[in-house]
Amino acid sequence: MKQIIGVLGAGTMGAGIAQVAAQNGNQVILVDVNQSQLDLAKSNLSLILSKLIEKEKISISDKSSIESRITYSSELQSFAPCQLIIEAILEDLAIKHKVFAALEEIVSSDCILASNTSSLSIASIGSVLKNPSRVIGIHFFNPAPLMPLVEIIPAVQTAPNFLSSALELIQSWKKITVVCKDTPGFIVNRVARPFYGEALRIYDEGIADFATIDWAMTNFGGFKMGPFALMDYIGNDVNYAVTESVFSAFYFDSRFKPSFTQKRLKEAGFFGRKSGRGFYDYSQETVLPEPNKDADLGLKIFHRILLMLINEAIDAVFMQVASKEDVDLAMTKGVNYPKGLLAWADEKGLENILNQLQVLFDEYGEDRYRPNPLLRQMVKRKQTFF
Repeated sequence: MKQIIGVLGAGTMGAGIAQVAAQNGNQVILVDVNQSQLDLAKSNLSLILSKLIEKEKISISDKSSIESRITYSSELQSFAPCQLIIEAILEDLAIKHKVFAALEEIVSSDCILASNTSSLSIASIGSVLKNPSRVIGIHFFNPAPLMPLVEIIPAVQTAPNFLSSALELIQSWKKITVVCKDTPGFIVNRVARPFYGEALRIYDEGIADFATIDWAMTNFGGFKMGPFALMDYIGNDVNYAVTESVFSAFYFDSRFKPSFTQKRLKEAGFFGRKSGRGFYDYSQETVLPEPNKDADLGLKIFHRILLMLINEAIDAVFMQVASKEDVDLAMTKGVNYPKGLLAWADEKGLENILNQLQVLFDEYGEDRYRPNPLLRQMVKRKQTFF
């Protein structure tokens, strides 16, 4: 018999998770204290499913069945019959603590309590529970129905049976799962920081403008979007908040240092596409700037950002955040990187990567550019990742 799934929070992410569960045959209870948000989630789901009918991906009867599997409620008590609840509310630890403590009083002793947090400690979220062994992180990527990757994050308190149950369920939803240690940013938001941070550093040094850096990464790297276009798409306020959170959580490690350029844009309200201006001006009459298509400059930019991404991916393996396979899988399936970073490192040559990082480290003298110890060890042993 299919499990009954609870989803707390009917915003874009919560509604998307509810859709995934319902499309895969689970009964879903979607709870939000805001009735208007519930109504919006219900109407949006109807529109989404109607578009899937138009694309001949589902039938009219499928739409009716999916919609019938979701119950909308404004009461936490509605979660009583659930076997798993995924929380997708504000990234506020105090609010999550209050909610998780309340949920534990409502559900059965074997109900898994999961958070979709992208930046908070799962161990900390579970610390308020009488039975913290049931807490786990289940981190979807937006939009949840389309993005294939889900990061599964056991806390230090999580019991193995709850981890295996969560993995089995999410995989039954045809999602690709990666298991990662409960560390800041998990895999994707940790490893991806240099894509934004090093691009901003290159701009701050006056090496190139936004358009040229974006062109270098799409033209030479094969990335679907350059870092500045992507930050504007995500929202500078959101992207900066994640960067600042990761920087703080890593005890202010210089590898994750935020940029004043992005901070000032956020302070000015230049959030990107949603505000009409970010790194670029999106007003109708404005023509986006042309890049400087100097091949040597573009390659220099691409290689520098790639070096930093690879070094961070290697550090995730070195610090046992995740396996080498899961690190590469997370970056290709979670943020659509053209290649897994560790496979890319093998392709470029680990000794070559080490030598180029050493040049940067010698030039700047900052820990930000220090080659990872695992990279040094592997070069010494003449090993590759795959």
